Amino acid sequence: MRVTSNTFPNTLREQLLRLNQRQSRLQSQAATGQLLALPEDNPAAMRRVLDMQNEAGSVSQYQSNVARHQELATATYSGLKALRSLVDRAGEIATLAGGIQPGRDLKLYATEVNGLLEQALQVANSQNRGDYLFAGTQADQPAFVATRDADGKVTSIAYQGNTSIAESEVSDNLQMSAQVPGANSTGVGTRGLMSDSRSGADLFQHLLSLRDRLDAGDATAVAANSLDELKADEEHLLVHMGANGAAQARLETTQSLLKDRSSSIEVLVSKEADADLAQTLVRLSEIQTAYQAALQSGGSILNRSLLDYIR
Repeated sequence: MRVTSNTFPNTLREQLLRLNQRQSRLQSQAATGQLLALPEDNPAAMRRVLDMQNEAGSVSQYQSNVARHQELATATYSGLKALRSLVDRAGEIATLAGGIQPGRDLKLYATEVNGLLEQALQVANSQNRGDYLFAGTQADQPAFVATRDADGKVTSIAYQGNTSIAESEVSDNLQMSAQVPGANSTGVGTRGLMSDSRSGADLFQHLLSLRDRLDAGDATAVAANSLDELKADEEHLLVHMGANGAAQARLETTQSLLKDRSSSIEVLVSKEADADLAQTLVRLSEIQTAYQAALQSGGSILNRSLLDYIR
């Protein structure tokens, strides 16, 4: 086989090029701490890393969804507590009024109940980040609208939201919502907050009736009707508070699981993509030594001529 004079220089150049490429890759790994920079570095590992990064993105979105629902659940619970306090006070007034003879005291109680009614309307139209909490998915408008007489006294309150609630995915194939609609007369779906046909609860109407009975001095009607009506409202709110507590517990558990899942993904990505600095520096030192040795030996051979071999 004939060996041309260019064979060794070409081979040396190719070898130096390979060593230089390996040296550059190791220098980049040492500087960035990343084992993978390009798909060709390790196609299989790169695919695994990309898949895990996509999963991490999904987990991050789930965590954001859970955090939003936790915020809404907390705001909803605050409203439930306020309404429970209002119902308790209205029940106390109804109990006291039932044993009082018609007269001025009932008028004073009527005024207080009217104040409770206004507070209940304010709670029912609570907002969170500009959205009305209890308007269902029609959260851009107040959940309830009041009709008033010439003196500004509420005569009726109508629900203008809907019975749908916004849900979002908090884990793989798991949809959740911590909200409740303001009212539900359909007999199906999530219970309404202020009224629901299944439980007999209708807090606004019951407060209106109590106020008007007190204003009319009708202690008998208060004792015969208002106490039972307010009891139904209280039991209804207790059901909502229990459901809210259960939802918050589920959200907290889901958030904890997502946090663990996110941490495990980070560990797996690190194993695939992060460079071992000590090992990388050792390999870099070896490549640099080999590169220098190739330069020295190549230079020594290339400096020789035919006369050096025939002496």
